[in-house]
Amino acid sequence: MNSDHISGKLAIFALAMFGFGYALVPIYDVLCDITGLNGKTGEITAESVSKLVVDYDRTVTVQFDTNVNSELPWTFRAVDKTLVVHPGEVTEAVFIAVNTSSAEVTGQAVPSVAPAQASLYFNKTECFCFTKQTLAAHEQKEMVVRFVVETGLPKKISTLTLSYTFFVTPEEKVGDLAFIAADPAI
Repeated sequence: MNSDHISGKLAIFALAMFGFGYALVPIYDVLCDITGLNGKTGEITAESVSKLVVDYDRTVTVQFDTNVNSELPWTFRAVDKTLVVHPGEVTEAVFIAVNTSSAEVTGQAVPSVAPAQASLYFNKTECFCFTKQTLAAHEQKEMVVRFVVETGLPKKISTLTLSYTFFVTPEEKVGDLAFIAADPAI
């Protein structure tokens, strides 16, 4: 084999690998939509909210689990640990985030829904997740999520958990956060 032939094959291989990597993003999105992985849930538009039919004969308990990665100097909690909702009803949950450090810090929440099957019927109409949240030193911020549990949720599921974990954004330098001392008064 001559070097031109090998170079050609390597170029084709590199192009194929690039194409494969490019195709992984939509494949991953479809997989997450189907399974509820990485917090992907169904989406309801503002137009479709008005068309929802509420099932007043059924209730579902929605539990809220809040976590903060150890690299992020914040506290984060749900105002209500649980809400009892009717499927088809638009519901609002409020969360409080507090920057316990003496410097501005940016975080980002990643949600997940359990059990996984319930994620197919849990739709956020407004959410702070996947949006960078910047809090000034010692700032407290109220964050809202509006959601609908669809009426098609299987009857065997009467409780589901919406979990959020806040992480420091990749743009923040973790080394820069190491000097920030948390204020125990907050």
